[in-house]
Amino acid sequence: MDGYLGIIDDSTKHQERHYYLLSELQTLVKDLPSSFQQRLSYNTLSDLALALIDGTVYEIVQGLLDIQHLTEKNLYNQRQKLHAEHQGLKQELARKHKDALQSCKSHNLAILKSNQRAELEALEMRVREEQKMMDKKIVAEMDQKVIDQQNTLEKAGVPGFFITTNPQELMMQMNLLELIHKLQQRESQAGLL
Repeated sequence: MDGYLGIIDDSTKHQERHYYLLSELQTLVKDLPSSFQQRLSYNTLSDLALALIDGTVYEIVQGLLDIQHLTEKNLYNQRQKLHAEHQGLKQELARKHKDALQSCKSHNLAILKSNQRAELEALEMRVREEQKMMDKKIVAEMDQKVIDQQNTLEKAGVPGFFITTNPQELMMQMNLLELIHKLQQRESQAGLL
């Protein structure tokens, strides 16, 4: 008989937590733009509250956020390193050009300046191309992170998450993540986590 009462007690706690989370989500949704509020039905919010009950989704979202921040920091550092290399190349070329100008005979000056201009243009073109390639790499890696996050959250059963590149769906997913994050903060501050 005691086992049966334990099940009822757990079920009641589960239901109370679900109602609490649903109520908090409904409050938080009011801060979203009305176009997104309209897309978040009662059923969607209820399903989201169910997914959040045991706290696992909070941990998953935090883990994904940590990975994203590390990736962003790494990509930023790579871009900064490339920029520093480019600055070094430009300074080295400027030094080389200055030395050449100082030792150049006046009758060769026009040819030297023409060659230096061509060298500088070639370096600037190389720098632009390498920066463009780096930026494409950064965008591709961040796009892959988004797909990884969507896939992970979909597999975790979080409503509204699936792999998509549709800007409206992406914005909806970002709003859902914001709701989850704000709710986690509220629960953490209230000592519920």
